[in-house]
Amino acid sequence: MYTFLDYYGNRVWLSFADHPFSPSPGHVWMVCRYQGQWLLTNHSQRGLEFPGGKVEKGETPEQAAVREVKEETGGIVGSLTYIGQYKVEPSIIKNIYFAEIAAMVKQPSYLETNGPVLFPELPEHIRSDDRFSFIMKDDVLRLVLEEIKRRSL
Repeated sequence: MYTFLDYYGNRVWLSFADHPFSPSPGHVWMVCRYQGQWLLTNHSQRGLEFPGGKVEKGETPEQAAVREVKEETGGIVGSLTYIGQYKVEPSIIKNIYFAEIAAMVKQPSYLETNGPVLFPELPEHIRSDDRFSFIMKDDVLRLVLEEIKRRSL
């Protein structure tokens, strides 16, 4: 278990265990790869980030993950791997997934985002890069990328 402060100074708990904070979290966040590149979305207010969002009523977190990736990037999830969960005080809990994208489909709308952005490599200094969302600027991203590499995903 890891504990640290996020970009805004909120306490964050991160675990790669099986649903340590909630069996049914209210949010999901997906680290996505498409044809060897990182697939992000350009949120209209926050900037570049991996797709994510709320789990809707009657939906499983896995279904929400697949839906959010398609809505925000046009990506069709080929495989989805649970990585872990994180909790931001006081009560936001997110499942983290690694998604391999099988195909990209142009969307008529990307909802609150400006659509997909592909990166062959993530910039080394994301924390100081103003193009990126606050979501990409704490230890969650760094530790999740290390876990994905450790699992050879």
